[in-house]
Amino acid sequence: MNAQSLNYNNFDGIAGVDEVGRGAIAGPIVAAAVILPRHQEPIFKDSKKISSNKRRQLYRALKASGADIGIGTASPREIEKLNVHFASLLAMKRAIERLSRVPLQVLVDGIFLPDFNGPIRAIAKGDERIQPISAASIVAKVFRDYLMVRLGRRFPIYGLMEHKGYPTKKHKIAIKEHGILKFHRRTFEPVRGLSLGVEG
Repeated sequence: MNAQSLNYNNFDGIAGVDEVGRGAIAGPIVAAAVILPRHQEPIFKDSKKISSNKRRQLYRALKASGADIGIGTASPREIEKLNVHFASLLAMKRAIERLSRVPLQVLVDGIFLPDFNGPIRAIAKGDERIQPISAASIVAKVFRDYLMVRLGRRFPIYGLMEHKGYPTKKHKIAIKEHGILKFHRRTFEPVRGLSLGVEG
């Protein structure tokens, strides 16, 4: 099955998978697996190309539609132990396992595949072309943003509510001034080499 041969009028049993957070220096990698309802209208877009408000709106519509949604994460410690590539695949595997049913086919954004005992294929730029993958990209992004906002409320001096753990200038300055916490990825620059600060 390729991207061109997919039946866009019937997504039943097809799980789209995507992840977010690879480039962050704090927080987890979050992956989502989504099986859209049969005859779902093609309303989803790559999460990077729509506003945060639109993402949340589509996320709510997705949940209300009865879509099968699985979410998996890889913690900062797992990212450090495995490296970001294998941690991403682990998060994807967990997301697929948390679907309520075993998908008939799994379509993954990108070029690498997590473990799955069934038909699975990678599709480059799948989040732009394949509706279940686009939906998964939205779920992963909204869920990870939610986690980072919660952390940001606990540790406001790091600005997590704004940058969501990515290496912005403000985040780098906060690390230099206040040290690192347990949600930081200690093997990533500029976190690497700094003394461990107060654990939160």
